[in-house]
Amino acid sequence: MDSLTQIVLGAACGEAVLGRKIGNKALLFGAIGGTIPDLDVFVGSWIHGNEIDAMLFHRGFMHSILFSVVAAIILGWITHKLYNTGKRLHTTTQKDWKNLFFWSLFTHPILDCFTPYGTQLFAPISNYRVAFNNIAVVDPIYTLPFLLCLIVLMFFRRTSVKRRFVLKLGIGISSLYLLFTFGNKLYMDTVFKKSLITNKIDFKRNYTQPTIFNNILWYGIAETDSTYWVGYYSLLDKDNLFSDFRELKKERALSPDTYKRVGDLAWFSNHYYSIYKTGANEYLYNDLRYPITSEENSNSSVFRFVLYDDNGELNMKPFEGTEDNVSDALNALWVRLKGK
Repeated sequence: MDSLTQIVLGAACGEAVLGRKIGNKALLFGAIGGTIPDLDVFVGSWIHGNEIDAMLFHRGFMHSILFSVVAAIILGWITHKLYNTGKRLHTTTQKDWKNLFFWSLFTHPILDCFTPYGTQLFAPISNYRVAFNNIAVVDPIYTLPFLLCLIVLMFFRRTSVKRRFVLKLGIGISSLYLLFTFGNKLYMDTVFKKSLITNKIDFKRNYTQPTIFNNILWYGIAETDSTYWVGYYSLLDKDNLFSDFRELKKERALSPDTYKRVGDLAWFSNHYYSIYKTGANEYLYNDLRYPITSEENSNSSVFRFVLYDDNGELNMKPFEGTEDNVSDALNALWVRLKGK
């Protein structure tokens, strides 16, 4: 999920493990641990000269169970060595710090698994991308009550019973909302399949996910032999069916036979994608797991970027022109969320 949410969750883990011993400093160290997996965005850029490879590195090994274990051992040992001095001598143990970093690191990719992006939880053993698709990458209803509880508990003494209660309240509220999104996901899957059958769409597979910032408006995509069908459904709609269906041609202007990275991008998008030729040496890649912003434009996916030949290798211009694209999408989705 977004950085703020991961900071909040990491801070909560730090408080749960070491709050009684070191107070608000546990929130800080937990927040640091909760941020570390997303540093793969920068690590990927350092390791890879190719923009596609750098993007695919995100939510890879640094979001795996193995990384959580190894990093927790190393960070726990280093932090204990640095912290366990002077007046703080023997106030904490190495095990305390290893536990703090493990839980703040491990809960980060676990929470990411609930979003549509996909997380390689089992890397490097498997490159399978875990994605339950039940909550958006940014969802204020999950984050804000949790954040508020953490802010409140900071004003209580570290040994206070009220401090523990507020922590449990924050974790409880966020967890209950997460359970609601799971139930909503099962409901949306049922409604989408029913809608496809009602519209006599002969699909091979289908996929639903909530739109950004909410769990009310959902987007669905279904694959046929030659096309994709996309549609929307809001909990505020009068009819219990997805609507606004639109047929999108399976456009494959590039193939993995020409560039290996086309296959990598297809894997990244779970094979819900299109590639259109837009110039002599440029192609537009649309990740169709995410909504399109304009009914008139098949190339208006929220998640899109330009591909080009870079001395015989496929490269990309990351997210070119997406600011206006996202702004248009948010306006359209807000209107559609209100129901029809």
